[in-house]
Amino acid sequence: MTHDAQPDTAEHGHDHGPGHDHDHGHSHGGRGGKIGAALREVFAPHSHDASDSIDGALESSTAGIRAVKISLFALGATSVAQLVIVLISGSVALLADTIHNFSDALTAIPLWIAFALGTKAATRRYTYGFGRAEDIAGLFVIAMITLSAIIAGIESIRRLINPVPVQHVGWVAAAGLVGFIGNELVAVYRIRVGRRIGSAALVADGLHARTDGFTSLAVLVGAGGVALGFPLADPIIGLLITVAILAVLRGAVRDIFRRLMDGVDPGLVDAAEAALAAEPGVTEVRSVKMRWIGHRLHADAELDIDPATSLADAHRIAHEAEHTLTHAVPKLSSALVHAYPANNPTHY
Repeated sequence: MTHDAQPDTAEHGHDHGPGHDHDHGHSHGGRGGKIGAALREVFAPHSHDASDSIDGALESSTAGIRAVKISLFALGATSVAQLVIVLISGSVALLADTIHNFSDALTAIPLWIAFALGTKAATRRYTYGFGRAEDIAGLFVIAMITLSAIIAGIESIRRLINPVPVQHVGWVAAAGLVGFIGNELVAVYRIRVGRRIGSAALVADGLHARTDGFTSLAVLVGAGGVALGFPLADPIIGLLITVAILAVLRGAVRDIFRRLMDGVDPGLVDAAEAALAAEPGVTEVRSVKMRWIGHRLHADAELDIDPATSLADAHRIAHEAEHTLTHAVPKLSSALVHAYPANNPTHY
């Protein structure tokens, strides 16, 4: 079949609204080793850009707002209960844990604002929408984790130099247990929702809460040391809490700055390239680029097609390739696919 004029390029772009949902669920094995996995998540959390499932943009933002509301209430109640016992007992380890819990609760506020902004429609100035507000909120999460580490470390060193007796050791131990339960429940919820909707900021905040939970258990150890006649156990545990906070800070900084620098999981790019290469009519995949905009992905792809293809068929191939891409890549809400004649070396 011949044509009088061949297309130079054809492209197809699509922005999927809240109604464009696909399920890309996957799991990570059985129930065994959950305790070890939880510990690894605290000190060496893995990147999880390929989210557990995909929801519409509006539904996922609503789920994020619900998560921060619930966690704000839960951590606020936990922190207030611990603060009362701090004032009674004078425990620096519990004070460090309480400060971190308060900061963790406060990080829910900018996340709440960011998720609400993310539901706003794009404008002539913000043509990609307001999803990046979520990454800015992630910077606030990092700032609060850093602040809590500094305060906890300074207070622990001060108490090492000038020890202060700890009163009501039993209450301190009980407060540590309450802190662990409250934080772990919030952490599980935040991380689960964050991964389901693809929010790095919410996952980072969940890991922050999980670290709080394990450091609350450390308060129990400090209280036990004081009860056994070793009063310096309390500030020493405070220093260990500081180290734990710095450990989670490292992972949070990595994940948030990857998002700010448009970093994506290379596995997502591999999956996109494989899906496009297998598409009928595509002779070669020139390039695939992706970026996160909040908790949604955007992709740009360049494809080579047979130069004898008509403009209408080239557009159809680009359209079908874009549809294939949205099924192959979790959280992909928009894509722009360019189709070029295979013998044309020029990129536009």
